[in-house]
Amino acid sequence: MKYIDSIQLGIDYIEDNLDKPIPLASVSAHANMSHWHFQRIFKALTNETLKSYVRSRRIANSMDSLFNKERSILDVAISSGFESHESYTRAFQKLFGYSPSEYRQRASQALIIKKARFDQGYLENLHQNLSLEPRIYTVRAKILVGVKIEVIGIESDKTNIAEKLPELWESFMPRVSEIDNTIEGTCYGIITIKENTKGEQKLFYMACIEVSKLGPTPKGMESTKLSEQQYAEFKHTGQVNTDHFNQTISYIYSSWLLGSNMKHTYGPDVETYGPEFNYQSDDSVVYYAVPIESQRD
Repeated sequence: MKYIDSIQLGIDYIEDNLDKPIPLASVSAHANMSHWHFQRIFKALTNETLKSYVRSRRIANSMDSLFNKERSILDVAISSGFESHESYTRAFQKLFGYSPSEYRQRASQALIIKKARFDQGYLENLHQNLSLEPRIYTVRAKILVGVKIEVIGIESDKTNIAEKLPELWESFMPRVSEIDNTIEGTCYGIITIKENTKGEQKLFYMACIEVSKLGPTPKGMESTKLSEQQYAEFKHTGQVNTDHFNQTISYIYSSWLLGSNMKHTYGPDVETYGPEFNYQSDDSVVYYAVPIESQRD
């Protein structure tokens, strides 16, 4: 049996017992591996400890229950496998920077992150297609020109990103020559969240290229400015119109960001398509970056 298959047996055991105390040694036993060996391989594959994964998944499993204000936080904590209100609150606070009661008030806010469940495809993507440690750097200010559309995000059952983005890029690339003062060689995908007058949050995607200075904007296009900002940038190898790319984004939000002592600034995410990008190649490289700042205690 491959290591990934054994790890998956342990993860399946965790998922079946999220509402109960989970001794870590029992996870490795269900994977038919020594406890030390299982933890070492799990950390190497996922870049997180088994303990943090169990804690995060149990909290993610409890988050929908917090919407029901008739249930006490103690009841949610106990039914999620925590021993007390205090232990649940400490774990929740460590992940998100605020308490379960505060979450009840803030749950409609964008980028409330839930810990994703690991499955076989997810583990293989982490192992084969993704740099688990990002490059932390400061993006200089940029002026960008391109085409922006509204999309439905990957967290929705009705997501349309896979349908809309290939068509968007296919229509945008032949028109790049219409844009004045372009800085050639690299294009960008800019992902932003905007709130309308009804308080609804909408997700937008902009296929664009950087310009050295702003000239006339071609018909059907618009310009935007990307402010100077610190980013965490991850390298994804493989095609972008696949579940693997969605899993890469899921890892960034539900694993790395939760365990990094950083938080998302709610600024735009940035996809970078440079010379290494080849749309139809499994060796294609795209960089996905999220804007970050230090998490306050």
